[in-house]
Amino acid sequence: MSVVEPIYTNNNNNNNSRSMKLMIAGIGIGILITITILGLVIATFVKVNNGSSNQSTSTPSLNSVLADSIRIDDVMNHLKELQRIATANNENRAVSTIGFNQTLDYITNTLAIETNYKVSKQFFSIRQFALDGIPILISSINDVTKTYTYSTDLTAADFYHIKFSTGANFSDFMPLTAIPNVGCSDDDWQNANPPVAGRVVLVKRGICAFEDKGALAAKHDAAAILIYNDGATPDRVSPIAIGLGQQNNLSALFLSSSVGQELANAAQNPSNNASVQLIIQVKNFPLSPIGNICADTPTGDPTQTIVVGSHSDSVETGPGINDNGSGSAANLGLALALAGLFQTSTHEKYKYRVRFCWWGAEEIGLLGADYHVKQAKINTAVGERLDDYLVNLNYDMLGSPNYIFGIYDGRTANNNTPVHALPGSNKVTAVYQDWFTKQKLPWTYTDFSGRSDYGPFLAEGIVAGGLFSGGDDVKSAKERNYYDEMLGQGMGGIAGAIHDPCYHQACDSIQNINVFAFEKMVQAAAYVLEYLARQDDLKGWLYPEGRSLGLKNRLSQRKYNSINEYFGMPYL
Repeated sequence: MSVVEPIYTNNNNNNNSRSMKLMIAGIGIGILITITILGLVIATFVKVNNGSSNQSTSTPSLNSVLADSIRIDDVMNHLKELQRIATANNENRAVSTIGFNQTLDYITNTLAIETNYKVSKQFFSIRQFALDGIPILISSINDVTKTYTYSTDLTAADFYHIKFSTGANFSDFMPLTAIPNVGCSDDDWQNANPPVAGRVVLVKRGICAFEDKGALAAKHDAAAILIYNDGATPDRVSPIAIGLGQQNNLSALFLSSSVGQELANAAQNPSNNASVQLIIQVKNFPLSPIGNICADTPTGDPTQTIVVGSHSDSVETGPGINDNGSGSAANLGLALALAGLFQTSTHEKYKYRVRFCWWGAEEIGLLGADYHVKQAKINTAVGERLDDYLVNLNYDMLGSPNYIFGIYDGRTANNNTPVHALPGSNKVTAVYQDWFTKQKLPWTYTDFSGRSDYGPFLAEGIVAGGLFSGGDDVKSAKERNYYDEMLGQGMGGIAGAIHDPCYHQACDSIQNINVFAFEKMVQAAAYVLEYLARQDDLKGWLYPEGRSLGLKNRLSQRKYNSINEYFGMPYL
């Protein structure tokens, strides 16, 4: 049977239809122009810097045998291999994918063939989290039901999901218990009335960490936990995004202060028969084994180790060639160049062991580096203990197209950083600055916020430093002009554009790399490694007041959580 489309003769409808078509066409053209401009910007950067790279190893001197020995073409070849791996695997190198596993294979095979380093792998399992539907929360108070609003716009939401909640399908209404005070002690939970076991509990935000509240709820056999905001200030009214950690085994939601207080008031009077129906659908991900790789120089004191790290995984949305193929390739280039020098008779070996590491699962919360640090804290083998580590140098995103020569600013370390790690971190910052200054290159401070793999090291009092060419921050006109002045007109990038237009996107491919910036960052990394490794007393230089001072400071710290740090989620 054929269907005859109706013919509309109404002029208003025709005009509306034409207007809609023109509007859609206009939007399409706008998107096309935006994509074209972005492509031209990136292509221009690559073209300019490919042309400039042949001149970049000339005067002034690089002041480092290691820096002189590295060729950007060799490092780019590693980057091209990572692109090949991504292309063969759905443009992806994220954890738990074939692309990620092949990335690890490429790194380990290259190290095995081209160095005499001791290469080790360290595996750990991670739990991934994603919702599989919109959560449902319905209350019943005195047999009157009320449905609450879930929204990703937290200002409009009554409640929000909690990262690492388990699934829940309470099709029947479950009774509520309000925890007295703020649920930070066993007494709070033991004094709850009615008793907690088998019931959904309401806990107010405050004093202790959310993870502590979740752990106490599980300890006292709660069926689920509803944490609610305390309303103490205007920014503590709406629900917020938090996590309960990978070890959490409870269903959990975060409520606004008004909804939480309403339910808590009702639950405190047993005659109200306060209860909730709770449905949380989460995707069932299997536990995924993830690998870290470390490669140790065969010489040097293992009780005084320089750790050079970068993360090996991409996000799910793209190949991750700048973030962080660039850091991985740079790290591999450093390792191979140093191995080559050490195999000559003329290059004096370093006094200190160097450990090159590639961390997994950075993009989901610094999990690889965090696992390594936690294992080192409990390890008793010489060379594997946390106290055997002197410094961590971190390389994450080194080739951004609208680049900065970003140096982690030791002065902006988190307030909870053990105090004994601060002088050395500031000294490392100064060494990077010194190299860029001697090279007549611009440089920019970048936040030392802990949002990359150095974070777990720094939190434990290990001196840290590193480089970063920029992510989703916008380049200012002042910054562009400064770089133009130092590098030449047109080399300073584009003001008003972000440093990496392809940050965490599908276009983060080999074409997204600024080769000129990448080469300079690799050379700076080589210089700093050699500078530190040639110190007569690196430990004394990095820790002028000793390392024991940090112990008391460390004992009073909140418990470090790499996922909270990476995603900027509050602890309490």
